[in-house]
Amino acid sequence: MTLSLWATLLAACFVISFTPGAGAINTMGNSLSHGFRRSIWGILGQQAALVVHILIVAAGVGVLVANSPVAFEVIRYAGAAYLVYLGIRQLLAKPQAADEAEGDADAPQSAPPAATESRWSMFRRGLWVNLLNPKAIVFFLAFLPQFIRPDQPLLPQYLVVGATVIVVDVIVMWGFFALAAHGMRRFTRSVRGQRIVNTAFGVLFIGVGLLLALVH
Repeated sequence: MTLSLWATLLAACFVISFTPGAGAINTMGNSLSHGFRRSIWGILGQQAALVVHILIVAAGVGVLVANSPVAFEVIRYAGAAYLVYLGIRQLLAKPQAADEAEGDADAPQSAPPAATESRWSMFRRGLWVNLLNPKAIVFFLAFLPQFIRPDQPLLPQYLVVGATVIVVDVIVMWGFFALAAHGMRRFTRSVRGQRIVNTAFGVLFIGVGLLLALVH
């Protein structure tokens, strides 16, 4: 791959990663609920899903999904249902006890809420959020070939493209979306703030799920 082609790929990856979606919502929710550092586990799960998507496209299965209305619809509705489920779970989440004891001058003012979700659970949720999105397969099916030259060895090209896509997405998710949410984490130190955050992200997850189901 030439340097100019890779630079084009790099720019395209940043534009795509900065486009808000279910992955960004999941990352921000993790950062708010569990902290900036722990949010990386959800991001790694999302990257694992991207690896699967790239492998599917590289193997040619993406063509089958793109050309099979039944397969596409089944995966699309499964993904939409999962996002709605995440949204409902977020809406029903019970706020943790506030760290700040009202009226107590000696109460801790900076301790974050205790993390209750395991790293594996966050990884798994990130994996399914991105994996159950057939449009990602169709997108990669249209996107990846633009940077693949069939007259050259394919494996090195797919490795370069895959590594670029994943590294850029990690940088954007952790360095932008998670960091931005972390700056607002002070709102989650009270029961009221946690309820507001849970409601906001619950509605966002449900909204993205409904859009995935309804928009063709």
